[in-house]
Amino acid sequence: MRLTVDALHITLGATPVLHDVGLVVSPGQVVGLVGPNGSGKSTLLRAVYRSLRPAAGIVEVGGRDVWRLSARAAARHTAAVLQDGAGAGGLTVAETVALGRTPHHSVLGRDGESDRHAVGEALENCGIAPLADRDLASLSGGERQRVLLARALAQGPELLVLDELTNHLDIRARFELLELIRRTGVTTLAVLHDLDLAARFCDRLVVLHNGRAVTSGPVLDALTPRVLRQVFGVRARTERHPDGVIRITYEADPLAP
Repeated sequence: MRLTVDALHITLGATPVLHDVGLVVSPGQVVGLVGPNGSGKSTLLRAVYRSLRPAAGIVEVGGRDVWRLSARAAARHTAAVLQDGAGAGGLTVAETVALGRTPHHSVLGRDGESDRHAVGEALENCGIAPLADRDLASLSGGERQRVLLARALAQGPELLVLDELTNHLDIRARFELLELIRRTGVTTLAVLHDLDLAARFCDRLVVLHNGRAVTSGPVLDALTPRVLRQVFGVRARTERHPDGVIRITYEADPLAP
């Protein structure tokens, strides 16, 4: 499912936060949204998953303007996993994942066979079926993030929106989670703080700086030495190694003027 953002302007109060931002995520792609703190990454995501109405511009998922849909209808197409999405207290893993089916229910609706199948499939795909009866609060950070991802996948989305999903996880948990996201095949827009992980796992990158998209494209085109220096303040280069993995190599003194 294709995501299109065009000429997006967002203000918070009287303060402009995003200026004329555009991006495209093609079906099945994983696109990373990167930039320094305060560049507008999470704000852009909020417009995409219909939490913050833009002052101007459009957000379309599969050709549908998300701001012309009801919140429930939009949630049938787009699922978000957020930095502060800790999950409801007192629920088991299975109960938490089942919350992803809420947009598909009527007001008095109850879980049916299709809901149970979607929940079971999400538990299996995220490798947490053995944890189904565990209390969410008893899990490690990496396990909880898998649960929240499973809840989003149970929603049956055409687009995943992820805000710093790998924050506070150890490096193995980060790799496992991002590998899992790639295997889902769901079109994904993800804010990532770690440039090395973004370079390794994303098909394309959009670089935000001071509320503007300064560049976008395949990783090697987006993270040039000039962009790394001017936007992130480090001296480095992005290279594809013989094993096919893209890595960022930093200068001996990356902060040198």
